[in-house]
Amino acid sequence: MKRIVIVNAGLSEESATARLGRAIEAELHSSISVEITWVELRTLARPIADHLVTGFPNVALAEALTQVTTADAVVALTPTYQGSYSGLFKSFFDLIDAAALTDVPVLLGATGGTPRHSLVTEHALRPLFSYLHALVVPTALFVATEDWGAPAADSDGSAGRTLPARISRAVGQLVGLLNDAPAARRPAIDEFADVVDFAELLGGSGS
Repeated sequence: MKRIVIVNAGLSEESATARLGRAIEAELHSSISVEITWVELRTLARPIADHLVTGFPNVALAEALTQVTTADAVVALTPTYQGSYSGLFKSFFDLIDAAALTDVPVLLGATGGTPRHSLVTEHALRPLFSYLHALVVPTALFVATEDWGAPAADSDGSAGRTLPARISRAVGQLVGLLNDAPAARRPAIDEFADVVDFAELLGGSGS
């Protein structure tokens, strides 16, 4: 069974970010037989800070990092702060090796109080996961406060832009990437694979 990890940077169980994660989880379960695991970053805030300083994760953080880097797909969710992802969210993904998410399908989501920040998924989140070589789904989810109470159809009569429709579209794209994902991940590129060992050079200097 495929395993999807939802990384939630919301700061409470009842946060809008957690609520978005539960909506995505429900849509996933209705679309595919899958095992879903949550990584709650708020419980790892201190271990993340310690790891950034010491270079060593504690047991809980090491397990969370392993869950994310071995998942078949990732749902990455953050609240919006100062027009970007939260510091907690960024600090966690800073701890992940740049090649660890290569070819891994990722669905991006962010929440905020106002639609003015709706491009955070494009100018902040998408470049981050492009750098990590992930396969990011085309539809990213930004959910403002007003989206939770939006009517079943838009003012023009179209239901295509409502939150449930957007979640369904994004999850469908994630499932499509998940089903098309290679059986084995692309190995990390070793920049120094062709470099001759210094000791070998010295050993051959007299020939």
